[in-house]
Amino acid sequence: MPQSFEQTVATLKSQVAARHDTIVNFLKEICAIPSMDSLIGPVGERIQAEMRQLGFDEVRFDKMGNTIGRIGNGPKVIVYDSHIDTVGIGDRNDWDWDPFVGKTENGLFYARGACDEKGSTPGMVHGLALARDLGLLDGYTAYYFGNMEEWCDGIGPNSFAEADPAVKPDYVVIGEPTRMQVYRGHKGRIELKVTAQGRSAHAASHYLGDNAVYKMMAIIAQIRELDRRMRFGMGHHPVQGYPSIAVTDVAARTASLNAVPDQFTIFIDRRITSNEPRDEVIDQIKGLIPDYLQDEIHVEELFYDTPSYTGLVFPVSKFYPPWFLEADHPLVDAGQQTVEAIWGQKRDLGTWDFSTNGTYWAGKAGIPSIGFGPGNEKTAHMIDEHVPLQEVVDSTLFYALFPYFAANLK
Repeated sequence: MPQSFEQTVATLKSQVAARHDTIVNFLKEICAIPSMDSLIGPVGERIQAEMRQLGFDEVRFDKMGNTIGRIGNGPKVIVYDSHIDTVGIGDRNDWDWDPFVGKTENGLFYARGACDEKGSTPGMVHGLALARDLGLLDGYTAYYFGNMEEWCDGIGPNSFAEADPAVKPDYVVIGEPTRMQVYRGHKGRIELKVTAQGRSAHAASHYLGDNAVYKMMAIIAQIRELDRRMRFGMGHHPVQGYPSIAVTDVAARTASLNAVPDQFTIFIDRRITSNEPRDEVIDQIKGLIPDYLQDEIHVEELFYDTPSYTGLVFPVSKFYPPWFLEADHPLVDAGQQTVEAIWGQKRDLGTWDFSTNGTYWAGKAGIPSIGFGPGNEKTAHMIDEHVPLQEVVDSTLFYALFPYFAANLK
């Protein structure tokens, strides 16, 4: 006799509880494998070993070096997306514990990548296997996608989907930290380079040159003022919040420390809400340049064309679209139903402050996406980055049960 839905949930909870130590140890093992600078081969191999042990139908690397695991071959396609690269550790002497081995205190696991974003991988991998065993993936093709993301949001899924035209997800779940709530979007961003051209001269007779640094001073001041004005409502979105702009790096070209720079460049990070069209954002920056300097100061979009560790070059613009689903969107509702079925409570919806692979899935490809993951994004990239271990285990419940509520979405 088939199980009732309530019996299925009870069985799922029992099986996840039985795997508690396995899931926790899996997390600690993948955090112990450094995967900085998008070097995700070794950690991908460990994740693939877990998927093979759990009986995934297909386990492989793609050309970029991302890790792919597949269960099923049904008409409805779902992707669980988790980036498995991390930022660096900075000065090792600043850490009181091994940043990869980590430490556990009061139920929290501290390690580089524990929250951002290796914390969702164990739950996704084991959750999909449990969903298959309980009949919750009937009619699905389900993918776990462990990818590089830290240096270029969305490049992994963009490469994945373009390399394999058969992979056309109906919807995506992104495993970035959400404090175990359903998230439904975030601001986008664009990275720009603004370059001022000048003329070199010896510093002793600098007046014979044309100092490129001085040309940029007014632009930098205007950028700071523009950011201040944004906090008073310009481009505000009722959920995503305020846009922002910041100078994040500078570079001067000069013949020596005794010469006037003939070129000065600033790099800009511009966070974008769904209320702001891309072209308007770029034109806004160009509009900061005075008319008399239009031929001497130029604004450029940046492109990411760094080879992956496999050598694949996949050039993309460093424009990362914003995306947002309304609270009554069917996919958001499926996520909320999953939370309520497991924990018997309603939880607030959220959006991320930072950017995720949703810039490609939802922003560029238009594929409905939500986020759900253990941990709090506020600890990402910090020395005390951590994730509650019970959330890592409990997230398995969500990833296993979500396909049940998403099965009938159009």
